[in-house]
Amino acid sequence: MNNEPLSAPKRVRFVELNAKALRALADGDLAGGSAEAGVALDEHFVGERARWIFGYRADQLAKDPTAAPWITRAAVSEPDGVVVGDAGFHGPPDEAGMVEVGYTVVPGYRRQGYARAMLRALLVRAAADPDVRTVRARIGSDNTASLACIEGFGFTRIGEQGDERDGLTIIFEVPADAIQAG
Repeated sequence: MNNEPLSAPKRVRFVELNAKALRALADGDLAGGSAEAGVALDEHFVGERARWIFGYRADQLAKDPTAAPWITRAAVSEPDGVVVGDAGFHGPPDEAGMVEVGYTVVPGYRRQGYARAMLRALLVRAAADPDVRTVRARIGSDNTASLACIEGFGFTRIGEQGDERDGLTIIFEVPADAIQAG
């Protein structure tokens, strides 16, 4: 049981999901993905949407192995060592120095501060890389939890886009040299 006060910020560390782990998860093999990652992953990691995302990331690594340090990782809470979600970037910095963050919290751990902890760690990672000039976040207009999560990190709304699958998405960016610890 976690004995930290409710107001204490959550802490996470990231565990790499290599190509084998990603492929196992995409194939619905939770035990294989967990074994390859070296941590016990949650059933969330083999849900329909997660399987699609992990398959996409496995294909991305097959095409560009240099993307490995940037893409999806398991987020493990500290100090208890429980996997609480996944987080990473959509890929390495593009030619303009932009990276896009992505994070998901396992349903049983939502609304406890883990998304903020993941985002904070991703932003610190991005700000430390001299090739990163901008961090982008795209959030569904109806995702009030994620919209609240990015508050205090210096993001500015720069636009929106819509499509049939995801609906209206709001686009936010923050310059890497203006990243706030949140």
